[in-house]
Amino acid sequence: MTLFLLMQVGIQAGRWAWGQQLPAVNLGDTNFLDCIANPGWLVEEILQGAHDGKTFSGSGNLLPEPTDVYSGTSLSHVAWLAKRKFLGGWYGGEVLPIFAYVDTGHGIGRGMGDPLVGPIIQWPRMHLFGQPFYQRVVFDVFVPIGQYSRNDQVNIGTNAWALNPYYAFTMLHAKWETSWRIHYLWNALNSGPPFSSGYKSTQAGQAVHFNATLSYEAWKNIYIGANGYYLKQLTDARANNVAIPNSREQIGAIGPGMVMQRGKWFFYLSGYHEVGARNTTQGNKIVVRVSKVW
Repeated sequence: MTLFLLMQVGIQAGRWAWGQQLPAVNLGDTNFLDCIANPGWLVEEILQGAHDGKTFSGSGNLLPEPTDVYSGTSLSHVAWLAKRKFLGGWYGGEVLPIFAYVDTGHGIGRGMGDPLVGPIIQWPRMHLFGQPFYQRVVFDVFVPIGQYSRNDQVNIGTNAWALNPYYAFTMLHAKWETSWRIHYLWNALNSGPPFSSGYKSTQAGQAVHFNATLSYEAWKNIYIGANGYYLKQLTDARANNVAIPNSREQIGAIGPGMVMQRGKWFFYLSGYHEVGARNTTQGNKIVVRVSKVW
């Protein structure tokens, strides 16, 4: 179902002079067999470690300032699907509390991030071009109750509501699978940015981002393959209700991964190398996920 990670918390730190940066979103946290689900409960834990060692300008030039942002995240995800249907699909909901640690070299942030909550519609298996096909729609909302202080430059929370709906699908063919999750991100106004920014209000821009996989069932219930993600900011960030030129972010990544199923347990391991950064940092990360369904 929906997962997100504070991959970009460290990116926000120390860049408030540019205005409100994008919140941390799901970049590579969900991947293989993403959209296969049935009525019942899902509980899972996601752990991530990341190191960003480079910073790029809006034109893609490597900035000379040294960058070493280290972050670690623990995210818990609880989701439920009813046996009853709405619009032909099972309906339900999810909640995702998160805790993170970030060291930017200029400051440290730790604590609870903004949790994600939202309703779900998951459609039963159907067929597309004669192949098994699964799809889901979720309307997730970031609730701004995470650790935040106007006196701090490094904050885990964002102090702003955000909408992050998505459409996801998984398609199977023989021993192959591909899964995609496509998000839209809209951010509300932050009326209390850090005092060090000098602004009375900031607002992050709108963006689209997606995760994608292509894997092969090499052994029974063990898929290996490639997974990746991409984020593109569509509108400028704003400060004091004025658009900030050249403030749009972009980042992509690709890497190997695998998932192993044992009964009702699923074990995921993925690595990512980032490329194509604009107005943000770039590095590498590892994501570990353990899921149980009932």
